[in-house]
Amino acid sequence: QGQLVESGGGLVQAGGSLRLSCIASGITFSDYAMAWFRQAPRKERDFVAAIFWTAANTFYADSVKGRFTISRDNAENTVYLQMNSLKPEDTAVYYCAAVQTGHGVMDLTNLQTYDYWGQGTQVTVSS
Repeated sequence: QGQLVESGGGLVQAGGSLRLSCIASGITFSDYAMAWFRQAPRKERDFVAAIFWTAANTFYADSVKGRFTISRDNAENTVYLQMNSLKPEDTAVYYCAAVQTGHGVMDLTNLQTYDYWGQGTQVTVSS
């Protein structure tokens, strides 16, 4: 059974940076696409970014393009989300997710696509 554990959240001022990490266990990491979602209070969980095996295949929500970068270290079973130029509207619980690839076309922005989820890490951006 796969397990994902996020870390790196915290409180930061607007314009600042944070780096989130998600360590995967119990899965063959190279077989999985990885993603980050976020959920603000009283809102739905939204797609942020996703990555396949290499950084050549990354996808971002329009709201974070140019500010956030998703990456992965396949040797360490870890996916990262570097968040720069943070805004108060980025405040949310950030979740890591994993989906096994090789089963045809996938909608990476859809919550239902994913096989495993982490417990989330809080990011708060003050103005």
